[in-house]
Amino acid sequence: MESTQSYLMIVLKMLGSLALLMYGMKTMSDALQKLAGPQLRHVLGAMTTNRITGMLTGVFVTAAVQSSTATTVMTVSFVSAGLLTLAQAISVIMGANIGTTLTAWIMSTFTSFNVTDFVYPAFFIAIILIYNKKRRTVGDFIYGLAFMLLGLGTLRQTGIDMRLGENEALLNFFTSFDPHSFTTTLLFLLIGGILTMCVQSSAAVMAITMILCSSGVLPIYQGIALVLGENIGTTVTSNIVALSAGTQARRAAFAHLFFNFFGVCWVLVLFRPFIDMVCGLVGFDVTMTKESVSQAAFLGNVAKLSFVLAAFHTCFNLLNTGVLIWFIPQIEKLVCRVIKSKKEDADEDTRLRYIHGGLMKTPEISVLQAQKEIALFAERIQRMYGMDRDLLELTAKDDAKDDFKKLFDRIEKYEGISDNMEIEIARYLEQVSDAHLSDDTKAKIRQMMRQISEIESIGDACYNLARTMSRQQSSGKKFTEHQYEELRNMMQLTDNALTQMNNVMKGRREDFRISDTIRIEEEINTLRGRLKAENIQSVNDHHYDYAMGTIYIDLINECEKLGDYVVNVVEARFGV
Repeated sequence: MESTQSYLMIVLKMLGSLALLMYGMKTMSDALQKLAGPQLRHVLGAMTTNRITGMLTGVFVTAAVQSSTATTVMTVSFVSAGLLTLAQAISVIMGANIGTTLTAWIMSTFTSFNVTDFVYPAFFIAIILIYNKKRRTVGDFIYGLAFMLLGLGTLRQTGIDMRLGENEALLNFFTSFDPHSFTTTLLFLLIGGILTMCVQSSAAVMAITMILCSSGVLPIYQGIALVLGENIGTTVTSNIVALSAGTQARRAAFAHLFFNFFGVCWVLVLFRPFIDMVCGLVGFDVTMTKESVSQAAFLGNVAKLSFVLAAFHTCFNLLNTGVLIWFIPQIEKLVCRVIKSKKEDADEDTRLRYIHGGLMKTPEISVLQAQKEIALFAERIQRMYGMDRDLLELTAKDDAKDDFKKLFDRIEKYEGISDNMEIEIARYLEQVSDAHLSDDTKAKIRQMMRQISEIESIGDACYNLARTMSRQQSSGKKFTEHQYEELRNMMQLTDNALTQMNNVMKGRREDFRISDTIRIEEEINTLRGRLKAENIQSVNDHHYDYAMGTIYIDLINECEKLGDYVVNVVEARFGV
């Protein structure tokens, strides 16, 4: 009974240690991404100019955040947001696979000494920094690092306490598999893949593998088969994230799967020679048995197994990247052939393109995607305004009633779409704002909420213009040539303001000035003042009746309101 309780406590301790390890890595990764979030897009863009720099970027980012999954999900989301090309993303993902091998080296190093001695001072420093508003994110990083080290240390001690090397039942279970059988290798590869898919962390499965191998329970060949399975299982997360994303994002995720699957295939062909080569590099004797040497010599040899796993993981990914990095264009063509673009229908431009049902792993990235969606929202609104200009021309024709009605119905539909887009983007930003964000990101979300509100007001103004023109069409009367000319001038000025707004929304704020938008608005105000004065005189001189003068001025006033909304959007973009 006591033995059963003892084993139960050890198993629970092991599960808790894995949970600490996974939580620590996630907290550390999130904190680093918050620190680098605003600059990360520019860093990735600047450092992925060719396949080599892209690969190195993936290595360094993954080594920093200690998670290839985080880097891959970031990369997929950047592709979805149009910030990286597919070729750039593939090179970054290749580098991420190399960068993640650092985790295995950290784990293998920490099996040689008690890392928990360094953890408690780290917790103390972290908690002080967390309560300091300016250094909270740094505190979160140290906090996550401490949890990761505590998880590793506890996991190591739990492995020692379990005395797996003396457990006959476990030894008999693993020895029941034929180590020379290819079926055994495939079975353990499958187990590694399934375990990684279940826990969503290749690091956790790697930690278990190291404990089993270094305890002398799991033969090295089966252990490496588990590691190969982890490489397949870890691609699942990015593919799940990409399911709700665009075509390019799904292609990037599939490229990750293809890259790892290809590597596993060639390693299986050269399985034993490749492993023997890695064992030789580390100095591990694969032929040594417990019966052939002293216990001290055997245990010394077994202690090297965690380093063999780390070395294999590194050699595998280095060689795989070294081969495939020269075939990125061909890989790009392959994934494009496998995952074809969706056929766009007539309503394709009514859908959200950059943000989808589920949030990405990092709120900072979600904010970047939302900004891209808002810029697209602004473009669609200008397209709606272009329909207003076309509608004005139809009012001047005698036989265009059917065309007028079709275009008016389309504008009406766009107005409903703009309302829905505002709600969807706002809801998405509200979800993002529930996360633990930096002050800079919180300020951005407030600005973006204001932007979508003002852009939707522009959509309302566009619809009001169409309704006013519909009133004029229903009256059966037409504007004079002079009125049409002045309306075209006013609408051209307003379109200039919208173009300037869209340039600001799509570009970097540093490249623009608010004064350029305000100058156009002042021109609109000046023209409106002149046209209002002329309208009163024209009605008095009986150039047209009062009703047509009212419709005419309503159109002028609505254009002026639209110009005001444009200024508000630009000011929100600049944070004014």
